[in-house]
Amino acid sequence: MGDREEEGEGRGSSLEDPNPEAEGETPISDGSTLNNRSEILRAIEVVERDSFAIAQSFTSLFASLRLALSESSSTSLHHMQCFTDATGRLQESVLDAATKGNRYINSCLRLNEEMKNIDDLAAQLKILRKHVDTLDSAVNKLLHIS
Repeated sequence: MGDREEEGEGRGSSLEDPNPEAEGETPISDGSTLNNRSEILRAIEVVERDSFAIAQSFTSLFASLRLALSESSSTSLHHMQCFTDATGRLQESVLDAATKGNRYINSCLRLNEEMKNIDDLAAQLKILRKHVDTLDSAVNKLLHIS
């Protein structure tokens, strides 16, 4: 680690972070000083460490994405189950309402049939009333005459 700080001081390339010590990265020396075999090995080590760090970042990212997708799928599954339950309850309510509606219609039809009989009865009552009124008039005439 001490080599990193030594390498980074006073030398820089256009590809380096402006503040490499803050990121904990070892800067790669420019092309003119890479002639030395140890410098090349150090540069390879830096690339390997950075590659490993990038791989870990991607692994963490994919794990987070997998978790988010799993939670989303779980939530979607829960919503689908709730939707299925609500649909089942709605279907039961609709069937119940349809059954009650059919009973109401049948009751109305029976009442209509009974009302037809009542119309006949009402006509008979009207005739009977006329007869009673006629009889009443006749009785009143007889009572006034005598």
